[in-house]
Amino acid sequence: MISEVGGCLSMLLADKWKDYELIDASLGQKYERWGDIYLLRPDPQVIWDNGDLMLKYHNKIDAIYYRSNKGGGHWDNLKNIPSAWKITYNNLEFNIKQMGFKHTGLFPEQAVNWDFMIDKIKKANRPIKVLNLFAYTGGATVACLSAGAHVTHVDSSRGMVDWCRENVNASGYSGSNIRYLVDDVVKFVQREIR
Repeated sequence: MISEVGGCLSMLLADKWKDYELIDASLGQKYERWGDIYLLRPDPQVIWDNGDLMLKYHNKIDAIYYRSNKGGGHWDNLKNIPSAWKITYNNLEFNIKQMGFKHTGLFPEQAVNWDFMIDKIKKANRPIKVLNLFAYTGGATVACLSAGAHVTHVDSSRGMVDWCRENVNASGYSGSNIRYLVDDVVKFVQREIR
């Protein structure tokens, strides 16, 4: 997240993680720790050469994601990996899974935005309602619930909404004020405006 501080732009880093770590990146790949699981995944934004990550970490990689020339790709699990595992960020808990398109169900760089939202909601001194569109597995939804907001979580994928429900329950906010909607975001917004 980029923020303006004293008239200067500064980048805010998601550096409070204990269960996630970007260890290294080179030649279109990143090597990460997700809890106790070490993953090597493609990342087209990594354009620098910091050596061959497969050679550097070959004994410490649990799974590698390989892209297909036809789109998508597959995971090659080098070690026994559970079908899902949990990681935490402060008091938030998330279920992590290997997905068919290199993802794990969470974007850890978004933690800085979660912190920002939590702070704003807590300082508002009034009830806050959050509309989370294209809400995916609910990182921002869980963060806003943790701060006491009422959240409407909208995503077009039933699987992603169900996954969000898992994350909300894992973090202990299942009784919170949340509304889950499986809907096309554009159509939902158009209906709400009418």
